[in-house]
Amino acid sequence: MKERDFEAGRQEGEPGKNFDCSQRAQWLRAVVLGGNEGLVSATLLMMGAGTHIHETKILIITGLLGLLAGALSIATAEFVSVYAQVDIVKAQNNRDQREGRVGEKTAAAPSPTQIAVAASVAYLVGGILPLLAAFAIKDQKIRVIVAAATSCFSMLVLGNVAAALGKASVARSCARVLVGGSIEIAVMVGRRKVLEVYGS
Repeated sequence: MKERDFEAGRQEGEPGKNFDCSQRAQWLRAVVLGGNEGLVSATLLMMGAGTHIHETKILIITGLLGLLAGALSIATAEFVSVYAQVDIVKAQNNRDQREGRVGEKTAAAPSPTQIAVAASVAYLVGGILPLLAAFAIKDQKIRVIVAAATSCFSMLVLGNVAAALGKASVARSCARVLVGGSIEIAVMVGRRKVLEVYGS
């Protein structure tokens, strides 16, 4: 009995045992969103511009400019949307104080800057991987295949990292990121094909 109590006490005292992983939810969501969007955007860029631009230098410049524009776009979107959440949380906390509910636990407001930076950095890291893999290949068809394969593999890595940081199911996280990203790529490619056939 004493040995069991000692073991329980030892586990409670271990650092990180009682860590609340939900504290990571805000910036981890931004990392997954940014990384996934970066992978999808870079892959679509290689499938589109990569088949029409034959000079590697121009393709690299186009890819990097698209990557920077996408990172800035997602950072701005995250900053604005998270600030809306911050305003709601602060307003609710102020109402609680005015009504005397000061003893209740107040909601923590997320950091718009932290989340915007996390999303944009994840976008850049995710987007650069398919581009680097594709830039080294001259053949256009092989370039598209390599970009798509690199993107799918990177989605699995992203899902694995998200599951590890959030202490969640690795299989579900990887499947969710891979299937979601693949559907997004398929929809965009399908739309482009429809426009090529019926838009001319």
